[in-house]
Amino acid sequence: MTHTFQTLDEWLAYCEQLHPVAIDMTLERVRTVAQRMAIGFGCPVITAAGTNGKGSTCAMLEAILLRAGYRTGVYTSPHLVRFEERLRLNGQAVNATELITAFAEVERARAQKHEEVSLTYFEFSTLAIFDVMRHHPLDVVILEVGLGGRLDAVNIIDPDCAIITSIDLDHRALLGNDREAIGYEKAGIMRTARPVVVSDPLPPQSVLDRALEVGADLWRVGVDFNVSGDKQQWGWAGRGRRYSGMAYPALRGANQLVNAAGVLAALSALRERLPVSAQAVRTGLSSVELPGRFQILPGQPTVVLDVAHNPHAVAALTANLDAMGFFPTTHAVFGAMADKDLVAMLGRIGPLVDKWYFADLPSPRAIAATDLQQRWKAQNTRKDTSASVYPDPESALQAALAGADPADRIIVFGSFYTVGGVLKDGIPRLAAKHLPHG
Repeated sequence: MTHTFQTLDEWLAYCEQLHPVAIDMTLERVRTVAQRMAIGFGCPVITAAGTNGKGSTCAMLEAILLRAGYRTGVYTSPHLVRFEERLRLNGQAVNATELITAFAEVERARAQKHEEVSLTYFEFSTLAIFDVMRHHPLDVVILEVGLGGRLDAVNIIDPDCAIITSIDLDHRALLGNDREAIGYEKAGIMRTARPVVVSDPLPPQSVLDRALEVGADLWRVGVDFNVSGDKQQWGWAGRGRRYSGMAYPALRGANQLVNAAGVLAALSALRERLPVSAQAVRTGLSSVELPGRFQILPGQPTVVLDVAHNPHAVAALTANLDAMGFFPTTHAVFGAMADKDLVAMLGRIGPLVDKWYFADLPSPRAIAATDLQQRWKAQNTRKDTSASVYPDPESALQAALAGADPADRIIVFGSFYTVGGVLKDGIPRLAAKHLPHG
């Protein structure tokens, strides 16, 4: 039976209860419906996979390609505040009306008589986004893998260039218990005779083996391309192309150089089909924006938003926080999913945090704030710290702002839901308590 709905929220609610499990790691069902819809793109496709850095990589590609005059379609997930953020067309979030039409198309194809196909929320919405994109005159499509690679719904599309950003431990129940197993899943986006950029400096052997096995054109950092730099500027060199004296990417953090290097390798690999000028590279990287990636809000106290949600990302966040200099007190608003390695995350950043504000998140997969507080207590060795619990990230941030001096810093991290929770009404206004004059 075919359903139809008038609003995007109704479609999303319908998709959430359609399939018996939230994540079903197969491609047969989504591929069947895609074939019924004749989904495909007539322009180059770049697909990014990796434990961390995928969203930043897609944003940098988009910024450079837009500066070069190309019409871009970018699909990333999850979203921070509104579902429409998942698809950007020429740098702008998609209109909900287009999505509503596309969801109806997917439903028609999915619910054919006698051959109804069950789809997960992610599969259904991915097909809807593909449907919107193919109706726009795009020059390039940029796709971010949702989870893993090999069996992710995005992988029904053959990329002209694949990028694997970093490989670390996350989603172990689904992807495997070590970097070799996880690397094998990420390597599933490689295609024969097509470039694959591996910007992880120490890739698992499984990734290199897979590239050899399928006959992909491997671009490996430290082998096929290299990065150099000092405090002021950086340079990139690889396979007959060189960029020097570049400003650092506008996205903050040392980890962003790894992502930028992979982006330049991908653009070099595709230069015959998507030529870009050095000027487009420079202006694109210096103007790229992406909320929630070591994002520092204007005003006082200093507030840092970061979607870091696994130990690898929290380690990068900790290094970036360390590089910021001295703050009298660091406050942390933290909420997370229950399946994360919370002990490793808390342990890594713990030495920097003086006051914790644990928040409940609006997801059945989230760990309760009270349980988070217990986990923290069990591994905390510092006597000079405190922790409190809140029903949502917004009230946790308000409590942190009330307790912070203007010279302090507040970090909001742990999940897209945590950062999204403080951004849902726009950028929070920061008005620190005034220091007494005298």
